[in-house]
Amino acid sequence: MALSLWKKTGPSKFEQAADGSMTLIEHVKELRDRLFLASLGLIAGLIVGFVLSQPTFDLLKEPYCSLPGAIDANGVCKEFVQLSPATGFIIKLKISLWVGIVVSAPVWLYQLWAFIAPGLHRHERKWAYVFVALAAPLFAGGAILAYAVVDKGLEFLLDAGVTGAGTTLEASAYVDFVTNMILLFGVAFEFPLILLMLNFTGVASAKRLLSWWRIVVFLSFAFAAIATPDPGPFGMTLLAAALSALYFVACGVAFINDRRKGRGREIYAGLDDDELSPLDEERVPVGASDPIESPTAIEAPTPVDKPMPIERRFDDMT
Repeated sequence: MALSLWKKTGPSKFEQAADGSMTLIEHVKELRDRLFLASLGLIAGLIVGFVLSQPTFDLLKEPYCSLPGAIDANGVCKEFVQLSPATGFIIKLKISLWVGIVVSAPVWLYQLWAFIAPGLHRHERKWAYVFVALAAPLFAGGAILAYAVVDKGLEFLLDAGVTGAGTTLEASAYVDFVTNMILLFGVAFEFPLILLMLNFTGVASAKRLLSWWRIVVFLSFAFAAIATPDPGPFGMTLLAAALSALYFVACGVAFINDRRKGRGREIYAGLDDDELSPLDEERVPVGASDPIESPTAIEAPTPVDKPMPIERRFDDMT
């Protein structure tokens, strides 16, 4: 009996939001609660990031230490130049913020998903799970690739300069350079998901996506040349080549999806929009028509009775 008293009755918030029974004020309150929980998760992530800021900085320092002139005579990596007393602390706060966002991502992403999921259909939620599951490894792959090649870009920039300066770099500028490279490569690797979303929703077929390959390759190189913080050719070329390769992989997945759904086998699938559709012309000889019967005479209409006088059609009451 005691257990039955604690049993929750009535629909849940998810069910209320899904069936439209939740009022506007309740939606606002739910958004407030979701934002509060997401903020708590972000604060906890910032604390973890503050604790892990020094190991993270040492990890970001590895590409710099791999440069030929970054090791002194004692075999120790040279220190960065610090132009302001607060530079070290500001870098620590930046690293804590980045690590906190990554560590608390499961919390704030879940709160965001729990707020928007009731407004989606069941099949839309299924595809959202698939795309989120693909987005995380794609972003991680781009970040790992950027971290693996950032030392090549640094070496090219230092060797190609005309100042003749050594390999001693300013700490804040170096951290911004590396983190921007990692963020750019990670976000750029989400590009195939846009193409797959167009294909899975039926907006563009795989054949149409593949027909854009010249434009996509050109835009990949243009985007890499403009957005990459590394002005050297190595990072830009690698990013453009990676985007082009991911584009062709997405087209391959789109062809598999079209074959699974039977797209391309429609009766007018091989025709352009301005092309006439084929018509099967079957000529059938026309024979003699059936004889037409002679028309019959129409009977004369029956005479209409003469109307009664008006004084006989109404009485005194009407």
